[in-house]
This record gives sequence, structure tokens and C-alpha cells, in this order.
Amino acid sequence: MNHQSKKKATIYDLSILSGCSPSTVSAVLNGTWQKRRIKQSTAERIQSLAEQHRYTANLQARGLRSSRSGLVGLLLPVHDNRYFSSMAQTFEAEVRSHGKCPVVVSACRDPVEEQATVETLISYSIDELFIAGATDPDGVHVLCEAAGIRHINIDLPGTKAPSVISDNYEGARMLTQAIIQRLAATGSPEPDEVYLFGGRDDHATRERIRGFRDVKRQMLGADPDECIQPTGYSPDMTQKAFETYYAREKKVPRGLFINSSINFEGFLRFLAQHPHETFADIVVGCYDYDPFGSFLPFPVLMIRQDVAGMLAKAFEIMEESRPAAKIHLIAPELVQPRTALTGPLDLIREIDTFTR
Repeated sequence: MNHQSKKKATIYDLSILSGCSPSTVSAVLNGTWQKRRIKQSTAERIQSLAEQHRYTANLQARGLRSSRSGLVGLLLPVHDNRYFSSMAQTFEAEVRSHGKCPVVVSACRDPVEEQATVETLISYSIDELFIAGATDPDGVHVLCEAAGIRHINIDLPGTKAPSVISDNYEGARMLTQAIIQRLAATGSPEPDEVYLFGGRDDHATRERIRGFRDVKRQMLGADPDECIQPTGYSPDMTQKAFETYYAREKKVPRGLFINSSINFEGFLRFLAQHPHETFADIVVGCYDYDPFGSFLPFPVLMIRQDVAGMLAKAFEIMEESRPAAKIHLIAPELVQPRTALTGPLDLIREIDTFTR
């Protein structure tokens, strides 16, 4: 028996093996397949695959649903990011204030890992799950619904459960306007001098691109397609995109909208390979906040997303008996260059270990 066959299957695995949707697999495993008019032959095939591949997580969790564990989960895409680490810190404090125990895990923006991680959380009988920045929030919804776990999306929306996210369109408009206004102080910028780098094909990036392009059309009169350079959320890919542009143009654009602090890290790696004088006149906007970036030699405008506001709204919605699967927008904040704001870490009490 190979290593793969020893691993317990997830609903996602059974969906691939059976050729059925995750919701169909879930209905068969939770016993509601007849109500959904699923064929008996399909149900039997899925049940056989579940037994063959040792699917047990949801079955175990349903047996524990009658009791409350006091565990509340937060699923993150990554930990090593100020935005998501602030979210985790704020989340933990809020959960503890309710007398419960927080459980914070990441799935590295991998939909298969998301499914497997949520299955594991369900097996520990968590009471609620906050789903932040998931690549497949509706797939996670299927698992939570089958196990009877209350859940909500944060940062990126789904279509099956309520979602609380930043107003990415308005935030992008604010950031783009601020970049162009800064550039205008030293000479009128041309449409092809203001670029957006970073992001992927997700809701947040699409809304930020929409806001960026609308403002460029309004303020500069045009918006060339080549000024959009999606690179994924990868420092390495962002650095390579800047190197490619620089090799071709022998400069960087005067105005830069960088889609996240992860992409901003790639930009800084690129800058480190070149003399500072080459970039003395640029204006940078980053759709994330990091106080260290605010004190670079060139002006860096930033958008700080209201993590506390998003989580407060999410906890409020979780108290509702049957919340609607709608999107709730939370306004972000424009941060000017050379600004250091307070955050969740300021609330941590430091024990004085010095002897007097």
C-alpha cells in the first residue's frame, strides 16, 4: 500500500474520485441525498469510495455536535504577513473575551489544503469557523454546513455564507488619487507612468484594479492595459516582473500601485539590486499597511484595512440566527507617508523583568 492510500480522504478528494460535486458528496455523507433526489447508485458509489479511502472526519464531527467545545477557529491563507497576523491577534483577543479558546491555522492559499485543514478542525468539534482569504470559500462552506458549524467569510467573499470584507474598490480609488496627486506636485503624470503591480484573479484584486482604472480615466484621461501587471501574491514573481520592466525600459514607472505588502516585499527586493538614485522621484502606493515601509526614502502611501471593524462585524453577524449570504463592506483608511499607527500588538502587556 503506498503512502497516498493511507491518508484519510476529504470531501474534496471524494468529489474528484467520484466525479460528483462537493455538495453532492456532502449530501450523501450526511444522509440528505434522498431529499436532494440524488440517484441511489451515485450515493452507493460515494459511500463505497468513502469507506475505501477511510473518510471519517465529518462522521465523527456530527456525533459531537450535541456538545459545545468552546473552540472557535480562524482559517488564514498565510501567517507571515502583517495584515493577517494583525487579524489573528485581534481575533484571539475577541474570542478570549467571550470565554472561548481561539484556534488559528493557515492553508497557504491551497484549496486542497484548505479542505483538509477544515476537516481536521471539524474533527476537533470546533463551534464556529471564521474563513479569511480562502481560495475556495464555497468549498469550505460545504464542509461546515455538513457538520453543522456556523461560519463566515472574511477578506474574500463566498456566495453561500455571509462575508465581511474591505471596500477594496473605494480603497483603490483613494490610493490611486493620492498617488496621482503626489506625482502632479512635480509635473503632470502621463497615463503610462502609473502602473499597478501584484495580485491574482480574486475578488479583492479585481475590485482594486477597477478602482485604479476608474481613477486613472477620470484624472489622466486614459488607462492603457499594459499598466496592469498581476503577479500573484508572490514576492519572487513581483521582483521578476519589476526586473523585466526595468530591463526593457531602463527605469520604473513614476507612480506605482502595489497590490499587497507581499508584492511590496518583492518590489523592495528589486530595489535592493539597483542604486537608490535611480528611483529618487517615484511615488509608491501599497494596498496594505506596514509602518516600516512608511519611512523609506521615497513617499509611500498605504491603505490600512480595518481588521478590528471587519472582525467586530463578523462576530455580530455570527450572533444572528439565520444570517443572509450577503457581502458587508468595511471602509479602509488611507495612511500618509511617514506615519506610524498603533495596532493590536500595542495591547499586549509586557512583563517587566528588570530588577530595580
